[in-house]
Amino acid sequence: MKPTLFVLAAGMGSRYGGLKQLDGLGPNGETIMDYSIFDAIRGGFGKLVFVIRKSFEKDFREKIISKYENHIPVEVVFQDLNDLPAGFKCPEGREKPWGTNHAVMMGSKVIKEPFAVINADDFYGRDSFAVLGKALSEMDGKKNDYCMVGYRVGNTLSESGSVARGVCETNAEGYLTGVVERTAIEKIDGEIQFKDENGNKVVLEEKTPVSMNMWGFTPDYFEHSEKYFIDFLKENIDKPKSEFFIPLVVNELITKGIASVKVLDTTSKWFGVTYAADRQGVVDKIQALVDAGEYPNKLF
Repeated sequence: MKPTLFVLAAGMGSRYGGLKQLDGLGPNGETIMDYSIFDAIRGGFGKLVFVIRKSFEKDFREKIISKYENHIPVEVVFQDLNDLPAGFKCPEGREKPWGTNHAVMMGSKVIKEPFAVINADDFYGRDSFAVLGKALSEMDGKKNDYCMVGYRVGNTLSESGSVARGVCETNAEGYLTGVVERTAIEKIDGEIQFKDENGNKVVLEEKTPVSMNMWGFTPDYFEHSEKYFIDFLKENIDKPKSEFFIPLVVNELITKGIASVKVLDTTSKWFGVTYAADRQGVVDKIQALVDAGEYPNKLF
């Protein structure tokens, strides 16, 4: 069975302005998502599932999904603040979504096979989908045996300044033992570095794996998520900015020895649009990949 690509597209691009998922950045108006879908199809994925907000379903179907329907099966699910387990009610006045892992949970009714999770607005690159597609195709029928693409930190830096990254800690067999969020990572005098909690400089090797939210799961992950979401809500439901993130669940499963997560190396370079000023740089990088023959001039 071919794996499914699950695209998290419910977030509004508040810092960038508007729906950055619908912004045309390629030579024929392609979105970053278009490149992810193109790479996923040639990486062996057999179905697409998007999680979006109900409020922009019409726009999304017209501008995005219509392009893919003749190339790969597509399904849409919705993330809603009120979609909570029995016994819980969304507090009045809450506007912030419940987070990336809540978005993942929305796929439980339509995903019954190994699946990848990606952000809609990150450019992941061809090799990452090839690596992840191969790993997932070998996970059919397995349980509690997950994976993630670990980007080499040197391939995720920004020319505009420092970045925050989830630095992966692994054991000798290449399995994830934890993800630690590090802020203000940048290259200074040829060294990739950040300051630790005590203000001391820490240097990272170019190939140190970092998480860019590109995960591979089997369907049992939904059951674990539901259980931990109930625990999360008991503690956080009245905190208006609390979010139920994927690494929160993954770290819990690893720490308790319930699941293992293989860290997959990729040569792909990540890039994305965080602020409006980033846009032209992404346009230029995509054009360079098209010029180099990595992608056709028109994708779909």
